[in-house]
Amino acid sequence: MTAPLAPSKLGWLRWLLATPPCRILLLGLVFLVMMGMNTDVMTSYAAQPVKAAAHIIALCIAGFAIYIAYSHFIEQRQTSELGVSGLGRELGIGLLVGVGLYTICELALMALGIYRITGLNSWNYMLPAVAMALSSSVFEELLFRGALFLSLERWLGSWIALVVSALVFGLTHLTNPAATLEGALFIAVEAGILLAAAVMLTRRLWLSIGFHLAWNYTQSAIFSGIVSGNAPQQGLIRSTMQGPNWLTGGQFGVESSILALTVCTATGIILLRMAVKRGKIIPPCWQRQASTAASA
Repeated sequence: MTAPLAPSKLGWLRWLLATPPCRILLLGLVFLVMMGMNTDVMTSYAAQPVKAAAHIIALCIAGFAIYIAYSHFIEQRQTSELGVSGLGRELGIGLLVGVGLYTICELALMALGIYRITGLNSWNYMLPAVAMALSSSVFEELLFRGALFLSLERWLGSWIALVVSALVFGLTHLTNPAATLEGALFIAVEAGILLAAAVMLTRRLWLSIGFHLAWNYTQSAIFSGIVSGNAPQQGLIRSTMQGPNWLTGGQFGVESSILALTVCTATGIILLRMAVKRGKIIPPCWQRQASTAASA
């Protein structure tokens, strides 16, 4: 049995693990592994959507627990970004706005005669998307906004963290089936700004989780759309969609359309303006240090 670390060494190690680069690396690796586990679960229980959702919920709980444990034991702080205060309100608003944003895009396509409803399926068709929407929203927000954005923000400030996290988030979608560079860049702008702005405004992850979950679920479970280049699944609405790729998003889905780019980016900019007005923008660490030294 190895001897326990001396207090001084333990303090040095904890400090190192709490630095932004180590935090991003360690939490990022953990959540990437868990996202792989999510994929395995959804593949294994593809014909059993209720079991798939139950397993994904368990993995989501484990993901939250790991994130909170890292904050508590390594960073020695309260996990305010996952605080229960405001959880219901912010998650609820996120869900409603996420549904609304995607529905606006589809209504515009309907008005143009591009998206046509041909019938309705049984409500059971809405079940398979539950696991997908939970997995993508929880783990991608813990990874890209919780681990990446918030770590970079503490180090480089809000604006640099927003740009870097948005680009990383968008470009990782190049690994999806039928991915395109255009689709990845659209996601970087529309979703990267919107989701980071939600965290900047509220200082919590619940609003961004709600946006993410509702968009993906509405897209797949209700409108039977393509989610970020993945193979489309039949949802509640049977439909056809024919039109130019710049309006439909082509094989990547509506995220790669000018409609989503306009609607989601505009919403993100509104949230950013609110965050600025409420003094929620964090400057880079060197500016904070200079300000502290000047006031001392």
